[in-house]
Amino acid sequence: MTWAIVPAAGRGSRFGGAVPKQYLVLAGRPVIEHSLRAVLDHPGVDGVMVALAQDDAAWPGWREVGGKPVLTCVGGGERADSVLAALHALPASIDDDQWVLVHDAARPCLHRDDLARLIGEGCRDAVGALLAAPVRDTLKRADADAKCLGTEPREALWRALTPQLFRRGGLTRALSSAHRNGVRVTDEAMAMERLGLKPRLVEGRDDNLKITTPADLALAEFVLSNRKDPSA
Repeated sequence: MTWAIVPAAGRGSRFGGAVPKQYLVLAGRPVIEHSLRAVLDHPGVDGVMVALAQDDAAWPGWREVGGKPVLTCVGGGERADSVLAALHALPASIDDDQWVLVHDAARPCLHRDDLARLIGEGCRDAVGALLAAPVRDTLKRADADAKCLGTEPREALWRALTPQLFRRGGLTRALSSAHRNGVRVTDEAMAMERLGLKPRLVEGRDDNLKITTPADLALAEFVLSNRKDPSA
C-alpha cells in the first residue's frame, strides 16, 4: 500500500492573480485535478491526502478521484509544514514502514512511466528516491548586479522534480528535525539529506514541469494536448 501527499496550501504568489495556480483551468480541468489523477493512476497508489489552506474556498470538495479516496487536512505556511501535517493526518493503517509519495499540486504533467519507474526503483532503495532531471544548460554564477562571475560545472547537478518517495516514519522524523532546528527545507529529499541519508535520483522527463508562471501554464497545455493518451 502506498499513499500520496499533495501539499496545496500555497498561494502561488510568483504566478500572480486572485486564483491560486493549482485551481487554474488547464485542458478543461483544474491543474490540481491533473496532478491528482496522474499520481493516483498507478495501481499501487491507494489514496491521497491533500493539505489545504485553512480558508481555502476554491477546493472542489472531492472525496474521490479516479475511484480512489481523497482526504484533506489543513496545511501550513511552508511546503514542509503542509507535508508534515499530511503525514500526521494519514490513516492509522499506514504504518511508519510504508512508502509515501509527495507530489506537487501544480505539477500536472507527470507521466505514468516516470511514476512506475520511481516506485519500482525507490521501493528497492533503503532510503527512498525522487524524480529528477540532469541539468543540461550552462550555469552561470552572478553578482548582485547580474554580472557573470563565472561558469559552474553541471556534470553532477540534477533538477529535483516530484513525486518523491520515502517511508512515512523516516520522512516524518526528517521534517520534524528540520522544523525543530529552524531549517527551511524546500523538498523532502533535502530533509532526508540533513540526516546524512542519500536518496536515489531517478531520471524523469523534462516535461514534468511545475506551474510557476503563466508561460508554464501554456506549456503544460501543449504537453498534455500532444500526448496520445491524455492520462499518460
